[in-house]
Amino acid sequence: MVREKLDISHHFADTFVKLASVSAKIDDLKVLSAKTLINQIKSHGIDTMHKAEFRVFSEYGDDGIIQYLINQIGIEIEHQKFIEFGVENYTESNTRFLLINNNWTGLVMDRSRANIDFIKNDKIYWRYDLTARQCFVDRENINQVISDNGFSGELGILSIDIDGNDYWIWESSNVVNPVIVIIEYNSIFGDKHAITIPYDPTFNRAAAHASWLFWGCSLKALCLLAEKKGYVFVGSNSNGNNAYFVRKDKLGGLTPLRVDSGYVKSKFRESRNAEGRLSYIAGDQRLKTIEDMVVYDVEKNSLVKIEDLGA
Repeated sequence: MVREKLDISHHFADTFVKLASVSAKIDDLKVLSAKTLINQIKSHGIDTMHKAEFRVFSEYGDDGIIQYLINQIGIEIEHQKFIEFGVENYTESNTRFLLINNNWTGLVMDRSRANIDFIKNDKIYWRYDLTARQCFVDRENINQVISDNGFSGELGILSIDIDGNDYWIWESSNVVNPVIVIIEYNSIFGDKHAITIPYDPTFNRAAAHASWLFWGCSLKALCLLAEKKGYVFVGSNSNGNNAYFVRKDKLGGLTPLRVDSGYVKSKFRESRNAEGRLSYIAGDQRLKTIEDMVVYDVEKNSLVKIEDLGA
C-alpha cells in the first residue's frame, strides 16, 4: 500500500512538471507572437489605444495599450519600474508582459498569502527583478508599504485593481510619481456622476452587496482626481474596465479625452445571486440592482443613495 501511494505521488508530480513545461512553452509562443504586434504599433502609426489592443497576460487588451503608451511617451530606462495592486497569482495581470517582454522592474501585491507564494514559486521570480508582497493596502498604509519595498519617486506605471477602495488608494498615494496610472473603474456607475464607494478600510466586494456589483468608483470621479494630481485622461480599454491617465508633463502627442468621449460601457455579466453563483444581470439592470446602496459624491462632498442621483 505504501509503495502504491508512492507510485501515485510520483505520477502526479511527473504530470505536474510536464504540464508546467507545456504552459511555459505556450507563454513563450504568446510573447513571441506579440512582438509582431508591437512592431506594427511602432511602424504603422497606430493613433488610438483601441487599435493597439492585444492580450498576452492581461485580462483584456491592456498589454497592447501599455506597449502603445510607453512607445508614445518614451520612459527613461531608470524609470522603467511598475507597481501593481491586486494581482491574485499574477498569471493574468496588466504588468506581467511588461516584466517579461520589456524587462522592467516591478512590485506586485495581493492580500492572499497563497497567491504570493504561487508567484514566488513561478520561474519569473528568479528570471526577472520582481518583488511580491502579501498585504492588504488601505489609504493609511499605502505609502509605507510602497516605500518599505524600495520604491519611491519617479515610476513608469502604477496599476490599481482592488475592486473596492481604488479611488481612495490613488488619492492617498504620494510616495511615487508614476508617469502612467492604470486604474479600474466601475462602468455601471455611468459617466455622469463622480461617485465612489464610501471609504471603508475593510471593504470586501462579496460582502458589500450580494450581487458583487457594488465596488470601486465611476470614471468621472477618477478624472476629477486625476486633474487634482496633475494627470489627464487618455482613454479606456474597449471592454470598459480600465482607465488610463498620463502625467501632464509627459503627455507628448497624446490627446486628452473628456469623460463622455472616453467612457466605455462594459458588457460584463459578472453579477452573483444569494448563493454566490453567477446570475448574468446585464445592461442598465445592473445599476438598478444596487440602487439602494449609498455612494460618496466627490463633487458635492456628500453621501447619496444611487437611486437619488438622477439621470
